[in-house]
Amino acid sequence: MTTIEQLITQIQMRQPVSNKSELSCEQLQSSLTGIGSLFDANCEQLSFLADPNYISSLAQSQAGAVLVTKEYQQQVPAGIIPLVVDNPYLAYASSSQLFAFTSATSHIHKSAIIAESAVIGDAVSIGPFCVIGDQVTIGARSCLDAHVVVEAHAVIGTDCVLNSQVVVSHHCILGDHVRLHAGASIGAEGFGFAPSKDPSTSGWERIAQLGRVVIGNHVRIGSNTCIDRGAIDDTVIGNHVIIDNLVQIAHNVRIGDGSAIASQTGIAGSTTIGKRCIIGGAVGITGHISITDDVTLSGMSMVTKSIKVAGAYSSGTPAMPTAKWRKAAVRFRKLGYD
Repeated sequence: MTTIEQLITQIQMRQPVSNKSELSCEQLQSSLTGIGSLFDANCEQLSFLADPNYISSLAQSQAGAVLVTKEYQQQVPAGIIPLVVDNPYLAYASSSQLFAFTSATSHIHKSAIIAESAVIGDAVSIGPFCVIGDQVTIGARSCLDAHVVVEAHAVIGTDCVLNSQVVVSHHCILGDHVRLHAGASIGAEGFGFAPSKDPSTSGWERIAQLGRVVIGNHVRIGSNTCIDRGAIDDTVIGNHVIIDNLVQIAHNVRIGDGSAIASQTGIAGSTTIGKRCIIGGAVGITGHISITDDVTLSGMSMVTKSIKVAGAYSSGTPAMPTAKWRKAAVRFRKLGYD
């Protein structure tokens, strides 16, 4: 249960609730149990109007409270508590954290294997069958679910969450408030090999990957995403970066603060991506290039050269009937000939 007053306190970490002073003590102490859409929310749930196209649903809503801009405050039905903010969607995002499930804290399962030299902070939770290596440091209030492996000399910051089957390889560093979803791999060996004279008979010579992965604060990394350790220098993920599921980030990549990467993106080695970049799903980025700050790449784009000017970039061909696509492909190929 969360009171309206607690909800306002949470929202005001990001933006003011401009009509707080207009709410009665009784309204401030009203309790909410969750969040629902305008159409489905009941009298014990919070809802929000982020898109004016849903104004008709607001008129019929049965929510206990609703997040709205000042423009729509007077259209909130009687009996629903209006919470007036500049950005209802951002306020909803902040509010949602109050209702999220959290597992028990400050408990170390008896089946966990923890090296004697590891340093475990206060109120840390370590689940069943975790393995914590030599000289590992885990910050206060961090939570490791079942079967997490943290290899020797790795550092986990405070208030981190590592879901089941996460692996953090040796010497890698995670900042504070980092969330790694199930199966994420941090610091696996990068794909580095030198060809022999004839790889078909004498193979490829492995290049030992000597760098680390260094992750900043407030970073979210999705399930089964792999971030490889650097070959010589480190692979670096900046602060406030969010990365979706099934993303491959190769060795020595550097990603700037506040960037977002959608699923199935692949970033080849030694590429630098700037701050506040938005990369859509299934984007391919070649190695040894730079992408400046504030670049948006639409889904399935292929980036083969550095991008030096901020803005939106796209490539690829939208789906069309196969017969038409074949004709278009033939014409496209001919454009490269005199």
